[in-house]
Amino acid sequence: IAAIVGWGKVLGTIVSLLASECYAPGHVRRTMPLGEDRYTTYRVGEVHGRMTPRAEEVARALKCADSSKVTTNLWGERWSKLVINAMRNGLSAATGLSGNQRDLSEHPRDVSIRLGGQAVRVGQALGFQLEKLQVMDAETLARAGEGSADAKAEIVDQLVTLSKTRSEEQRPSMAQDIFKGRRTETDFINGFVAAKGEEIGVPAPLHARMNELVKKVERREVKASADLIKGL
Repeated sequence: IAAIVGWGKVLGTIVSLLASECYAPGHVRRTMPLGEDRYTTYRVGEVHGRMTPRAEEVARALKCADSSKVTTNLWGERWSKLVINAMRNGLSAATGLSGNQRDLSEHPRDVSIRLGGQAVRVGQALGFQLEKLQVMDAETLARAGEGSADAKAEIVDQLVTLSKTRSEEQRPSMAQDIFKGRRTETDFINGFVAAKGEEIGVPAPLHARMNELVKKVERREVKASADLIKGL
């Protein structure tokens, strides 16, 4: 957008945590509670990181929907959200698992943690200041993905706790895309993490594999199944 209209006309926003589903034409169902005081759902920021009246105006407007704030760390906020999406969306799309099935089953959860850890390391190498990943600390997630038993125990406990805040029907948007036969955005999530990692010399091979699996399911070469991640 900025390449067309100019950076001065661009304002960034990220939705830190919100789950919903368009289950019928014109009908949207939210599958987790409002953020309110527990966490800030919307983060609005200028690309240059300064506080401005227009950013504050947009943040005030978004408060009509849920909690919001102005951030001075837009790029870090966006990569932090990418970490969350990259450890969940493709995994649920490839396996067909709901959010809770994914986070409460040992092997899918392990794959999710490793995906998250690799995405954190790529973001850190790019120089981003990562925010809290919902309730998870970025460095702890990275260490958990690299095999630290203490870090993994902490992250597993947090993922199990988070599962209690969402409905059993909740599925990430990419899993909904697969279910509805739509084109996915895997190239811009797992594929993007893998590509940026390769670009800067911080490998993210699990993201490359996940990207390939989602594309196979999307092309209907294979059916979404937890069996697809057995070798990961």
